[in-house]
Amino acid sequence: MIAELKKSTEQRMHKSIEVLKADLAKVRTGRAHTGLLDHVMVEYYGSPVPINQVANITLVDARTIGVQAWEKPMLAKIEKAIRDSDLGLNPANMGEMLRVPMPALTEERRRDLTKVVRHEGENAKVAVRNLRRDANQQLKDAVKDKTISEDEERRAQDDIQKLTDKNIAEIDKLLAQKEQELMQI
Repeated sequence: MIAELKKSTEQRMHKSIEVLKADLAKVRTGRAHTGLLDHVMVEYYGSPVPINQVANITLVDARTIGVQAWEKPMLAKIEKAIRDSDLGLNPANMGEMLRVPMPALTEERRRDLTKVVRHEGENAKVAVRNLRRDANQQLKDAVKDKTISEDEERRAQDDIQKLTDKNIAEIDKLLAQKEQELMQI
């Protein structure tokens, strides 16, 4: 039972870190990357779908993303979806494809994005700590039900704390990398 609890807690903590990685990928730096447009939805025959399901997304150069629609009429819809997204991007229609240049970040915008990154990191840490709390509660309930001893509970709590510390260190490392990436000019 203890092994199952540790394993499920570890898996759920790992999922929290994966969610953080996905959220951090959406925060743009000065460089272009194709994952930036992953969460932008476009209207396709009446239903919203991600852009990468109706177009080919490539990097033209370090600061430009190229979007080539598979169906020519979709190009205008994709352009509108990118322009209306919260990314602050302004695509240029080149007839066959869209060019999406990455504007240079101002110092003030970099600081704002750093705050966003820290907030995302804090949310991930809270999620990990909540998972620790839930696991510890399950251990306490097991002791109360007399399915495990207090010594086993204490050892399991120590293991879960080590797991929590490891995951929080990983979150801190990801945040430091992203902040450094944001502050590069």
